[in-house]
Amino acid sequence: MIDYIPRRFTVVRDKDLCVNCGICVKECANECHFFADGKKVLSLSDNCVACHRCVAICPKKALRIEKYVCDYRDNANWTPQYQQEICRQANTGSTLLSAMGNPQPYPVYWDKILLNASQVTNPSIDPLREPMEIRTILGSRPEKIEVEKKGKLNMQMPPQVMIETPVMFSAMSFGSISMNTQKALAIAAEQLGTLFNTGEGGFHSALSEYSGCAVVQVASGRFGVYRDYLENSKFIEIKIGQGAKPGIGGHLPGEKVNIEVSNARMIPIGSDAISPAPHHDIYSIEDLRQLIWSLKQATNGKKPVAVKIAAVHNIAAIASGVARAGADIVVIDGFRGGTGAAPTRIRDNVGIPIELALAAADQRLRDEGIRSRVSLIASGSFRCSSDIVKAIALGADACYIATAALIAMGCHMCQTCNTGRCNWGIATQRPELTARLHPEEAAQRVVNLVSAWNHEIKEIMGGMGINSIDSLRGNRLMLRGIGLNEKELSILGIKHAGE
Repeated sequence: MIDYIPRRFTVVRDKDLCVNCGICVKECANECHFFADGKKVLSLSDNCVACHRCVAICPKKALRIEKYVCDYRDNANWTPQYQQEICRQANTGSTLLSAMGNPQPYPVYWDKILLNASQVTNPSIDPLREPMEIRTILGSRPEKIEVEKKGKLNMQMPPQVMIETPVMFSAMSFGSISMNTQKALAIAAEQLGTLFNTGEGGFHSALSEYSGCAVVQVASGRFGVYRDYLENSKFIEIKIGQGAKPGIGGHLPGEKVNIEVSNARMIPIGSDAISPAPHHDIYSIEDLRQLIWSLKQATNGKKPVAVKIAAVHNIAAIASGVARAGADIVVIDGFRGGTGAAPTRIRDNVGIPIELALAAADQRLRDEGIRSRVSLIASGSFRCSSDIVKAIALGADACYIATAALIAMGCHMCQTCNTGRCNWGIATQRPELTARLHPEEAAQRVVNLVSAWNHEIKEIMGGMGINSIDSLRGNRLMLRGIGLNEKELSILGIKHAGE
């Protein structure tokens, strides 16, 4: 039986520039480059994933990567991609796996939402000369504040967390990413006054000094969960679902479970780390309420408890139920959220955009009069500062970023995280590869990115005539849609441009 699955990329080597130094051979974990006759360097393009490590590292700039073009007969239904995927599954009988977020050309609503700007009657604010507050408080807020005559608070406030920016680093577990990557996120979070999420892979002891800026997860696998783990955090996040694979559990291949991952996750070395799709102690809102209560009891009521849910069709009702179950924070992860590995069909076809999910959930909580009970955190492919501003105006208190932070560290979106052969040392546990990422240097790049975003957020808010992030939250009058139909505008709760 003969089928044809063409390679995706071609490595082009300039013979006049290449000096056969072999650096590309050493640097490529995919074994794309090799020595022929021990002297001349050649390339096996079939192995290329377009990570661009060889292009970046070549001292003579003799390499470039091109898309491989092999024309199929035109067919709008049976595209080359579907034909090739059918052949792969016919060859292996396996589920197709993919990494990173949904790449399909679905609408990106951030790009169809415009921001307002002040003109005459409501003048703009210069953030360089006037105070601009982007500090954010996460957690439940009381319906009313009781104070004594002298202004002293006369009530016990629920546990809350204050961060200096509305940007946080989303859950990426040790095992799916390298320790150097997670340490870089921790360093960046500490310097920025924000938080990083350890994901469901436990909390490595090497990061104990960063517990003051950590969020820890309680996922269905309960990896590494014990009392000290819960205590070494600013808040606890129960992971019900994630945007890249709603309704699906996690799977870390055994080859990525070395001794350090084993210790952090409390599982045997070399064993697959499988998180079941459901929590086997949560089958109702009442069960979720019990787990939230138990986690609060375990931490003496000092830690806010968040619940992370994937953006799905009935997200507004689900968010309402989570809020009524006692959660202090609701995290909603949209269908463009990244992942280390997910079934391709799930990643590309399940879930809804974070823009619609966030707007629907925020409005439902407001309609029910319980919006103050919880903070809303949005996640799922935030690409720039204006995306953050639009999300906050749609109702988010803060936003998680992950892929953007990895790109700042050097990720080239080759979407092969699940193979463990990340040439940039990010999504791998191979010592020779993880050593390529220097935590301090990577952290500085992430700090630079978020600092730039913070400045841009202040500039945008100033242009709106707003000097506080609290005044922006849920302020949909600052937004207008363009190229959207009436139903989309209704769900987003915004008017069309020109109105």
